[in-house]
Amino acid sequence: MGVEIETISPGDDFPGQPFSSAFPALLGRTFPKKGQTCVVHYTGMLQNGKKFDSSRDRNKPFKFRIGKQEVIKGFEEGAAQMSLGQRAKLTCTPDVAYGATGHPGVIPPNATLIFDVELLNLE
Repeated sequence: MGVEIETISPGDDFPGQPFSSAFPALLGRTFPKKGQTCVVHYTGMLQNGKKFDSSRDRNKPFKFRIGKQEVIKGFEEGAAQMSLGQRAKLTCTPDVAYGATGHPGVIPPNATLIFDVELLNLE
């Protein structure tokens, strides 16, 4: 239960989501701190692969602050463990996603969510 983080490497691309890391020299060195704004690109999918949201499709990175509960718990916990420039697959169990309620019309109840996240910048 919780969030599982798996680094995505070149060759592990999700369909239609090419790998790119703008900061290869910083991988493993620069991590988000409480109160910092994370700038990410992400694609959110259900376990069956159905995409429900993507900042990449909007061509606009998404921003949120660590420790401010602006995103689901699993997304924040996963992003907080990523380093600048890292791209990772976050698997969020329902207890750190939308739980038994889900998000009507988008996320079914008790859904495990998978996010392809790239940490682009810290502000």
